[in-house]
Amino acid sequence: MNALAPFGAAAVAVLLGGPVLTAALVMVLPGLRLQAALNTLSSLLSLLAALVLLEGRPEPGLFLQVDDLNVALIALTTFVAFTSSLFSAGYVGHEHRTGRLTPKTGRFYHAMYQSLMFAMNLALLANNIGLMWVAIELATLTAVLMVGLYRTPQALEAAWKYFILGSVGVALALFGTILVYFAAAGTVGEGLEAMAWTVLVVRAGEFEPTLLNLAFVFLLLGYGTKMGLVPMHAWLPDAHAEGPTPITAVLSGLLVNVSLYVVLRFKMVMAASPHVLPPGPLMVGLGLLSVIFSTLMLYRRRDIKRLFSYSSIEHMGMCAFAFGVGGPLANFAGLLHMGMHSLTKSAIFFAVGHIVQVKGTQQLPAIRGLGTSHPALGWALVFGVLAITGMPPFGVFMSEFLLINATFGQAPLLTLVLILGLLLALGALLLRLNDMVFGEPAGENHPRDGSLLPLFLHLALVLVAGVYLPGPLVAWFQHVAVLLG
Repeated sequence: MNALAPFGAAAVAVLLGGPVLTAALVMVLPGLRLQAALNTLSSLLSLLAALVLLEGRPEPGLFLQVDDLNVALIALTTFVAFTSSLFSAGYVGHEHRTGRLTPKTGRFYHAMYQSLMFAMNLALLANNIGLMWVAIELATLTAVLMVGLYRTPQALEAAWKYFILGSVGVALALFGTILVYFAAAGTVGEGLEAMAWTVLVVRAGEFEPTLLNLAFVFLLLGYGTKMGLVPMHAWLPDAHAEGPTPITAVLSGLLVNVSLYVVLRFKMVMAASPHVLPPGPLMVGLGLLSVIFSTLMLYRRRDIKRLFSYSSIEHMGMCAFAFGVGGPLANFAGLLHMGMHSLTKSAIFFAVGHIVQVKGTQQLPAIRGLGTSHPALGWALVFGVLAITGMPPFGVFMSEFLLINATFGQAPLLTLVLILGLLLALGALLLRLNDMVFGEPAGENHPRDGSLLPLFLHLALVLVAGVYLPGPLVAWFQHVAVLLG
């Protein structure tokens, strides 16, 4: 047994209990600086707890588990949550000084931030399909409250749209979850064991295949709504554009990953049953539709946050496509792409947050000449866009290259469509980037607050990942790629 194994249970307690305690403390403690410091400290403790789980895991129970699939995703989630909390500290302070947020709404922001972290950690750790559904629903409701934080008509409309469409998705996912339970209960018996992943994967071959087939359709549509897959994507651009930018980074870099993780859990159940219809074609279809639709929509955006929100739809479509293609190489590419997209897109939204503050607007015509007026932000945006469009030597290039190779071996025609989508996205984002960074300076110039460390740290990690991946990380990707079927 690893020396850190006895600390696994304590690490899980920190991941779940720490955010809840922090949210409660933030609601009663005075001072935005103290609240921001507590938010950051709690996020750091969660990251340290996740690192402990990489080396020492507690025994799985009927409600919680740490296994090969979720352990690295927990580490990724807590890392991005920590860096986003660092960015949040300066961002919320700036919004308070400019009058966009009051001390009351600032306190509410930090409390809801930790509540969202709790919900995502719970979804990743859950060994119970009902508990996982509750965690995703809690994350949705918390995110809705944060999207409407500014209380403007546009923010409230975006929050309501997210709430309505998210509720539809959650309802579909609940129906699919119930069908899975019914399929399992006929073999395992009624009770908690019929809802435990550790039981479902082992006994899936004995379940009624018709129920599993129908369940997966509802689950993919339900949780696909949370991922922003087309045609269930309509909430995502509005929520990303109107919510606070740190939450946009979390929604785009983390919450969509958690929703995809849930789909992969159910896909593992499907893969363990030889009698069900393969779920791959449905995932490939929705994924490819999301890629093509979102890349075309990139050409029509005039809001910088909406622009990159459609880029998020594109990349989640690519992840769904990769896992739909299946096989060790495509699954490896999908797992790598989840990580690279999270790091890259959150870095881009960190840069966007600073840009919106210094320019005082999100409208692209007023954001020009950053390379001259704000060189650090301008070049950070350049590297972020090059990374997210899959340019070498960044990590996204490696994941896309592996996916193209895997797809070409199984479906050459689909490869051509995928490459077309990637080229369309490249053209749209480079077209916008040229004016934003290298055009004639335009718009206002306000002072910039907050640290650039999270932004450049993420970009550095994505660059390193494109050149070198540590052996243990590669071994994890390979092992989980086989588990996914």
